[in-house]
Amino acid sequence: MKRMRRGARRVLAAALLVMLSNAASSRDSGAVTAPAAFVYATPDTFELKAYVFKPAESEGAARHPGIVIFHGGGWNLGSPEWAFGRARHFAGLGMVAVAVQYRLSDQGSITPLEAMADARAVIRWLRSETSLDIAKDKIAAYGWSAGAQLAASAAMIPDPGDENPVSCVPDALILISPAVSLGADPWPQKLLGDRADVEEISPDNYVRPGLPPAILLQGRTDTVTPLAGVEKFHDLMLKAGNRCDLHIYDGVGHLFTPAGEPDDGYPNPDPEVQASAYREADEFLRSLGIID
Repeated sequence: MKRMRRGARRVLAAALLVMLSNAASSRDSGAVTAPAAFVYATPDTFELKAYVFKPAESEGAARHPGIVIFHGGGWNLGSPEWAFGRARHFAGLGMVAVAVQYRLSDQGSITPLEAMADARAVIRWLRSETSLDIAKDKIAAYGWSAGAQLAASAAMIPDPGDENPVSCVPDALILISPAVSLGADPWPQKLLGDRADVEEISPDNYVRPGLPPAILLQGRTDTVTPLAGVEKFHDLMLKAGNRCDLHIYDGVGHLFTPAGEPDDGYPNPDPEVQASAYREADEFLRSLGIID
């Protein structure tokens, strides 16, 4: 996640990304409920919240597919509100969509390991919380940048001390500008400190047969999560016999920022490319029978 550590620029970037995401989603979503906040876990007494969006006409209906959305931000910055636009979109397609709060690294006691534990916890909560009316075998995980690593980690990276019988493995993965090959990136290692080696949290080291189907949506000139690492992950997935669709968009970098513009600061997604990628994500879910 190189060059994502510029505090003021990233805060402004986040605000712009929320605005763009909400604007893009509001045009194509059906009626949805306002988000309801639930506490899904309380690690060290810290209340972690899940913001749940539902189709407006969901009461008394059959169980809905679910999707859990992890925002990006280099594991140390962000807010579930960043994912509200995408959550509204998927709720408009008939899903129960959840924008997730997870613990952000403080370069001390909280590291990406804690965020990964939170990713597992929220998927288990979705499968266990009966009031949400979610079909337990139709839960997708969606993430961008560092959030994509969290989504993939829930599917791929085991915790040896975790004996919870409820599965944390999602049924599908939607990964945008994904941080799935971390070995050459010093930033996550800095956040991990001496708690773990970065290779221990890099999804490309855990590819094996039987993983959930995935779609990767990637800009060709991405300098934050470079294409070479995403292609490596894609090739490993295919060799293991897993479904993994890779869509590479020419002329754009991280989060579909046009080539020639810095893609590690203010997000400025090309609207046509972003819309195309969002359509591919929807079609991927349809191809799996998760949505109609």
